[in-house]
Amino acid sequence: MTTLTQTRTALPRAANRGFWTRLTLTGSLWRQRRALADMSDHMLDDLGISRADALAEAAKPMWDVPQHWLK
Repeated sequence: MTTLTQTRTALPRAANRGFWTRLTLTGSLWRQRRALADMSDHMLDDLGISRADALAEAAKPMWDVPQHWLK
């Protein structure tokens, strides 16, 4: 009997991703940043994020991706 296994790894480096995947991830990041800026102070408090930190993150351009995406 043959057993098939599937190995999953962490997200591949940005250089290994296709154009459309990178574009989709970047768009998702932009939407998440906008949602963070729209959260109430109570919701931000639950996350442990200040209003100033949320607005600073939301102000970043969409091509400013997290460093771990680049490694």
